[in-house]
Amino acid sequence: MGVVWHGRYPSFFEDGRVALGRRYGISYSDFIREGVPVPVRQIQIDYCHPLRFEEEFEIETILHWSDAARINFEYGIRNLQGRLVATGCTVQLMLDGDFNLLLGPPPFFAEFLRRWRQGGLV
Repeated sequence: MGVVWHGRYPSFFEDGRVALGRRYGISYSDFIREGVPVPVRQIQIDYCHPLRFEEEFEIETILHWSDAARINFEYGIRNLQGRLVATGCTVQLMLDGDFNLLLGPPPFFAEFLRRWRQGGLV
């Protein structure tokens, strides 16, 4: 059909999460180093317009605030003409080393939230 396979979009979302984390100083390696797995618990994708093979695109990734031990992302993918290709969201849960759900953010993530609340993310 000449369009990107629908199953590629979760990896595009992951690219957006990684870029956002690098930009704001909270990367996957921080979670790994701290022994906090953050699996995707939920993913939702709405396909709005086909993305063609080799067509360039941009991913907008938004991190939504949560006081819980979870990470809520929202995504928008647009082709370079600005047409909305797909939207979606993911929820990731924070677990301890035994894969039990954490009831609150671990200290390193709580520090990230503190910086965010004080406007320290640039």
